[in-house]
Amino acid sequence: MDINFFKTTKILDGGMGQELLARGLKAKGTLWSSSALINNNYHQIVIDAHLDYINAGADIITTNSFSSRRERLIENNCPEKFDYANKMAGELAVKAKKISNKNILIAGSLPAQKGTYVVDDRNDEIIEKDFNDQAQLLEPFVDFFYLDVISSSKEIKIANNILKKFNKPILIGLHISKNGRLPSNETIFKTVQENQNKRWLGVVMACVSPEIIQNSIDEMKILNIPFGFKANLWKMDPIPADEIQKKNKSYSVEEGANPNTVLGKRDDYTPKIFHDFSNKMKNKGATILGGCCETNPSHIKEIACLK
Repeated sequence: MDINFFKTTKILDGGMGQELLARGLKAKGTLWSSSALINNNYHQIVIDAHLDYINAGADIITTNSFSSRRERLIENNCPEKFDYANKMAGELAVKAKKISNKNILIAGSLPAQKGTYVVDDRNDEIIEKDFNDQAQLLEPFVDFFYLDVISSSKEIKIANNILKKFNKPILIGLHISKNGRLPSNETIFKTVQENQNKRWLGVVMACVSPEIIQNSIDEMKILNIPFGFKANLWKMDPIPADEIQKKNKSYSVEEGANPNTVLGKRDDYTPKIFHDFSNKMKNKGATILGGCCETNPSHIKEIACLK
């Protein structure tokens, strides 16, 4: 893969987890999108979602492995499904690419390995093993790895060290809070400066509101690396999965709560508005444009013309 791939405008896909729930996925506990991998009955809707993003104009689709981290599977009493879920995420993405007959790329989603939107404070060796094991399962299916919604420099450093042996490029997805910093309170600039290496394709603000992206875009411009975003359309700032479940009184282990029952979704943020926002960010220098939670193929179709 050309390490300069993102120096010209490219379109990422939109959210997978919320899109699968919108298409009828009945998730268990906090497995959310991983329920569609573990239960064979949902494999086709994963393929269909990937295909709809491809047909909308995405240059890259992302494996549906965000919730397939070991900690999430342990939390939901099915750690034995770790290998199967991650392999299936890769296989279903490849199937969609083959069906589309289009020359798109597949990004391997490697999420923060414990919670989302919070710093992983576990021992380095444990984090290292979790990154390694998930990456090893995804590697045969992907063109590059996407560090998906990462909250600290510590996690990037560990992932960097692990991913060296796979000899594949990396796209970095940093979660940014309202104060313009990572949840670790580190700045974007310092985090990139301390961890960037020659295998990095670029840096995106990941699962971040359009407003936070707009407020942080000038800091991204000085990184001297391709940059962009995967924007979410939550009404509220996102919170970790366990907090979502505590706030949702209808939650049960048998059928997990949809995060949007707590966080809400911005139905008023139309695909046209998403296009106008993305165009403004492109004019600021962003070359990596895409969506995250509560964006769907119609949002991606609107921004595909920006290439």
